[in-house]
Amino acid sequence: MSVMAAHPLPSDIWIGVLQYMSLADLAHLSQASKYFRALVHEYGWQTYLKANPRRTWSLAKSMQLWTPYARLRFQELADRNWTMPAFVARPLASKWGSKLQPHLAINKSRLFVAAGSFIYSYAFGYSEQQGTNSTIRFECAYMINKVVQASRDITSIRCVPDGGFDRTVYVGFADGVLERVVLPACKAGVQAPIQLEPIHRERRPYHGTDAVESISSNRTHLLSISSNGTAAFFSNSSPDSAPTVLRLNVRSWAAHLTDRYAVLGASSLTPLVVHSVRESQLSDAPTHVLTSSMHDDHPRASAVYGICDVPPSAPWGGSEHVVVSGWYDGVVNVHDLRSSRRAPRIPGVAALPPGGALYPVLSMCDPWLCEPIYDVSAGGGAECHIAAGTARHSVVAFWDVRAANRGWSVHAPGNDSSPVYSVALDSSRLFGATQSRPFVLDFGPGAREDTYPSLTRPLREDGLKRRDSSGVGFYVTRYGHSRTQ
Repeated sequence: MSVMAAHPLPSDIWIGVLQYMSLADLAHLSQASKYFRALVHEYGWQTYLKANPRRTWSLAKSMQLWTPYARLRFQELADRNWTMPAFVARPLASKWGSKLQPHLAINKSRLFVAAGSFIYSYAFGYSEQQGTNSTIRFECAYMINKVVQASRDITSIRCVPDGGFDRTVYVGFADGVLERVVLPACKAGVQAPIQLEPIHRERRPYHGTDAVESISSNRTHLLSISSNGTAAFFSNSSPDSAPTVLRLNVRSWAAHLTDRYAVLGASSLTPLVVHSVRESQLSDAPTHVLTSSMHDDHPRASAVYGICDVPPSAPWGGSEHVVVSGWYDGVVNVHDLRSSRRAPRIPGVAALPPGGALYPVLSMCDPWLCEPIYDVSAGGGAECHIAAGTARHSVVAFWDVRAANRGWSVHAPGNDSSPVYSVALDSSRLFGATQSRPFVLDFGPGAREDTYPSLTRPLREDGLKRRDSSGVGFYVTRYGHSRTQ
């Protein structure tokens, strides 16, 4: 009997069935016969990848070269490491000479670390072997200002599309300047920082002299917000078009933009508000006010420092209706704009949008470290994790939203007495930055010493503890959020 005779159904019907199968089902099916093994390897793995995409910034180049099977094997091994958790902790640089407030921006080719008057560029390489971690290589440093002064420090940075070159960023400064910067190519063998000339920079005069605290973008537009609450919504492709400007008139910190919503974080009685995006314009008044918890008769102000979208595979779905935010009181909240659970009034607030203020559908915190949350990012293992940079002891907190009561936290390499000012999460890596340096927590398999940039100073001078059991990373302190962990 031929192999095909044992499977009388046409192959196109089986191919249609494959799209409804889990990864484990596909693995079991591939072992049933030579026919099914060939079918799964030719169609099954690729079908699963298309139905379950991952945000893999640092592995995007490598994954284009890998077979579908190698990509899924890597993801499965990384997901297992997330559940344990098991990772390699590495600083990406030796300590800076002074205490800074760095900010991260990431695209499919590079990680940019903006600190003081410099932008440090780290390139993502290709892995030599299928299914093993890609390299992270320090390219060069860019000097934004010829004279170093605090009023010209970088306060925000954001990558924007530029046709695949992955060198264009928007940069906000402490003196209110907002610039579109095209970073020139790094020069091989040149150690000195590259001075950015006026030809590489275009100013956007939207914020006066108030620090540009946050920049966000969607596919076509950008949203920036300054410390005095001036939010500017403008086109990335039409620099001469007038921006939409909102004035919150409160101390503001964070902005997050999707195709349908602009979410703004501030310090006030209503620190998290949502404006709708309609026909390339922002609504004048908030369409949603997002509150943190139950309210009594006493007004309580708070602040929101970090905002991001929801993990793509979260129970609510990867919808732009869901917003993740980090709060001054140490809580990470998840709000679903479709929820009906609302507060009809907030003490001290005269007017709310129709229906009232929206309660969170999920709230998480590190019970052992009740400190403000400076930044949040979503992704991680199975695309179901949220990471939060906290205000002290270089701690990053993690939660799997499918089991948020089993969160955990870890100190960054070097255990600086510093906030984690910025975090960026992809499917297998967490990038972060403290006042001293950037770092990575790598959950992917196949990490080697040459996967990461070499350190230029002795480990003791950099405050690094002993090597971990892998011999690649460094020992860090990790703890669970419950007594039973």
